[in-house]
Order: sequence, then C-alpha cells, then structure tokens
Amino acid sequence: MKTAIIAGATGLIGSQLLELLLTTDTYTHVIVLSRKPLTRTHPKLHNFQVDFEQLDEYTIQLKGDDVYCCLGTTMKQAGSKEAFHKVDFEYPVAVAAITRQRGARQFFIVTALGANKDSSFFYNRVKGEVQEAVGKMGFESLHIFQPSLLLGHRTEKRRGEGAGEVVMKGLDFLIPKKYKAIESAKVARAMIGFALKNMSGTFIHVSEELQDY
Repeated sequence: MKTAIIAGATGLIGSQLLELLLTTDTYTHVIVLSRKPLTRTHPKLHNFQVDFEQLDEYTIQLKGDDVYCCLGTTMKQAGSKEAFHKVDFEYPVAVAAITRQRGARQFFIVTALGANKDSSFFYNRVKGEVQEAVGKMGFESLHIFQPSLLLGHRTEKRRGEGAGEVVMKGLDFLIPKKYKAIESAKVARAMIGFALKNMSGTFIHVSEELQDY
C-alpha cells in the first residue's frame, strides 16, 4: 500500500481530492501539508502544519509515493507579483524537490489552461515556468493538469470569478469544449484516476480532456 502527499488540500480542487484520497484503498496514509490545521479527521490522515518558506525543515515528514500539488492563488489574494510567484512557483518547486529527494515516484500538479513559460501574460508565464521546473526533477511519472475556469463551491468567493461563472454557464453551448468552465470535482477525479494507472513519462492534461471525468 502507498502513501500520498497533498499540498493545497483546502482549495477548490484540493479539498475534493483529499476526500478521494481518504476513501480509496490505494493509500494507507495521506499526508497533508497546510499552514493551518485541518478540521477534517480520518484514521489515514496525517496533517503537518508547515511554513512553506522553510519547507526543508520538514524533510523527514515528506516521504511518500504519490505527490499531489494543488497550491495556487490569485494576484488579488497574493497582493503582488512577488507574493504570487512564491505561492505558484517557489512553493510547488520546493514540494517537488524535497519529495523527489525522498523517493516519490509520481507527481501531479494543477496549473492552468494557457500555461506557457514564454507567455507575455505574467499568470500564464509563471504557470509555464513551474511546469518546466518540476519537469526537470526526474519523477518517473509527472502529470500536469491545465483546467479552464473552475466551477465549484468556494469558501472565499473571488471577485470577478462569480460573474465569469455565470457568463461561462450561460454561453456554454457556444464555447468550444477546450475552453468551457469545468467542475473542480472533475479535475480531482482525473488526478486520482491517472495516479491509479501508474504511467511512466510526462503527461499534460488539458481542460477538454478533463471534462470527461
């Protein structure tokens, strides 16, 4: 049996992914890295409160087979480009580097549709840069998930996204499948679905593909 590690378990995708990880028989232990303690309890669940700025202090705890990274923020929440870069690039890269060093075989990361290290848009560029950095870590299996606008219940509503969801839903029949808004639960199901396939190589899963989950 295996151990899963998840960073970003309180977010839209991460919270649903956590429930799937706890209920599948594949994992006997689920390690969650979070800045604040989770209210969720479960016999499999091991919650470590960490400072992502000092993640190397938790190397001993970061031993697992499959690593799921759902870390991410917005420019508004971050407050600056520097802060955004920390959450969406530096923290995921730190998680990947340490868990790979500790023997993790599979890594699953959520970026975004349009991620491209050469993009003129800062958001897309950072997402592309983190993909490239993690791709150099040497994981036997790397899966990159690039969803479009995410649908689902958020504990904190992001300004503008609510309106975006309404528009995307209303015009759904006109929007190509690749760009349609996607339920966060579909992304979570896809992540664990690919984990169970134990594939080797690097795979990019775009929003259109994820709609089938």
